[in-house]
Amino acid sequence: MSTTAALPKPLGLLAELTHRCPLGCPYCSNPIALDPRASELDTETWAQVFAEATALGVLQVHLSGGEPAARRDLVAITAAAHGVGLYTNLITSAVGVTAATLRRLAEAGLDHVQISIQDSERAAADHIAGYEGAFARKRALAAEVVGLKIPLTVNAVMHRANIDRIEEMVALALALGASRVEIAHVQYYGWAVKNRAALMPSAAQVARAAALVEELRARHHGRIVIDAVVPDYYARLPKPCVGGWGRRSLNVTPAGKVLPCHAAESIPGLEFWSVREHSLADIWTNSPAFNAFRGTAWMQEPCRTCPRREIDFGGCRCQAFALTGDARATDPVCHLSPRHEDVAALAAVQEDAPYVYRRL
Repeated sequence: MSTTAALPKPLGLLAELTHRCPLGCPYCSNPIALDPRASELDTETWAQVFAEATALGVLQVHLSGGEPAARRDLVAITAAAHGVGLYTNLITSAVGVTAATLRRLAEAGLDHVQISIQDSERAAADHIAGYEGAFARKRALAAEVVGLKIPLTVNAVMHRANIDRIEEMVALALALGASRVEIAHVQYYGWAVKNRAALMPSAAQVARAAALVEELRARHHGRIVIDAVVPDYYARLPKPCVGGWGRRSLNVTPAGKVLPCHAAESIPGLEFWSVREHSLADIWTNSPAFNAFRGTAWMQEPCRTCPRREIDFGGCRCQAFALTGDARATDPVCHLSPRHEDVAALAAVQEDAPYVYRRL
């Protein structure tokens, strides 16, 4: 492909400003090999990325990490994104964001805040995060966000240790004044693969959780939006990962590599271009990594002739590689995959092992 005319426009940009983070969450989706501070893009380069993203059609930017507040220029970065018309969403652990910084972010044009909360109970939440006092800081920042009338989402990542407290997590989100809560089961990429056996819920837990989410949606209808992501290993059909490879979103790493999804570097052999050498439009259109799994021509059977091939696009390429060694294989989460039983076998491995915490 040589022009953007034949391509869909990307709608969202995940800007990973840094891999530095005070928390050590054992399910972190960051890669095992983290980018050091010295390799991070500077303020001016991020501003250029945002300008190019807007020209490409991007509507919203998610300022993420690591912990984005580890960047001393976070306010300037937010202002740059707002200045070119992007809807700005701060994805934060809340550790390191002071009330004064939040006010400056609001003045710079911050539109939305998403705070991750590891559990509804303080001790359990701090244990999962690997940081004493994190839970209290999250509650305090949530109050500041709501006080400034910035929309708040609570991101609740669920796994075996906390999945039985979904009702309490939704109650906490309501108490904090959140307009939305994400019940996001662990997706097994990055650090979560290292901790899979320690994090994997049982089939009975997953079934109870799914039924409870539907009940809570009905009970709290009109008060809070409850989104839920089912754990892949218990699904019958794969998710359309990022809306299809190279179709709707792009991800810029702290060092400037542009990826079709946050875990794409886990697939060996892909060539990722950097914003240091290429424009975002050039990368979106012509980079080898973005074109590797676009469309359906790359598919093998049973995906190639499946009526869902342009609905789920064969599922997740990173997961297909992780579980089969072949990034072009059908995502084994799919019940039509010849490797589907492998997923069921992995889901059955549940161990009460200590977490391997994510550290830089």
